[in-house]
Amino acid sequence: MQETKTKHRASWHAIIAAATLAVMTALPVATHAESDAVKELAAPPPIQLPLKPSPEFAKFPQYAGTLGKRQIVLRLGAKTDDPSGVHGEYQFADTGEVILIAGDRDGDTLEVEESNDGPHITGNWVGKFAADGSLEGERMNVDDSDPLEFSLKPLAAGQKAPSAAPASAQVQNPVQNPAQKPAQPSVQPPAQSGTGGQSVNGVSNLKIGE
Repeated sequence: MQETKTKHRASWHAIIAAATLAVMTALPVATHAESDAVKELAAPPPIQLPLKPSPEFAKFPQYAGTLGKRQIVLRLGAKTDDPSGVHGEYQFADTGEVILIAGDRDGDTLEVEESNDGPHITGNWVGKFAADGSLEGERMNVDDSDPLEFSLKPLAAGQKAPSAAPASAQVQNPVQNPAQKPAQPSVQPPAQSGTGGQSVNGVSNLKIGE
């Protein structure tokens, strides 16, 4: 397991290392000022937080289901430079938060690591693909603590994934304090209709919010 984790962590920094090597070999460093310039050129662009869904991953196969008790959508695809490597992202439906993932798939076994900012590993996933394409397993913290079960099913082409609410979305109908009694609707005196009928409790066309 430790060997797999080491391999996964190396994959996060492979692109950065390659870019650094290319710049350093292409630009001979003669002075301290040039050395600083090379460092600036080699540094990866700052990652904008919170993370947003990537257009690159939008074309990947999608899986919808739960992580613990929360609804998520996973977008997972193969790496172009690694036959067994996979990468992508998943997004929480309730907050819209995006988490990056990268790792390996060996047959029906999936082992990936996640990051909520790009450079830092925040968790591990270990799961199995079933014959119907569904994926089940556990997500754990970096130290393998607090396992959460995940259960995901593939979305068919063109099938709409559950919409993700923005992180700043407010609940329009907040839960009422249990200590407070709900307001009772005022009851109007029974009204006589022209045909002698009565409206029920004096209320018509009552609309109950969900």
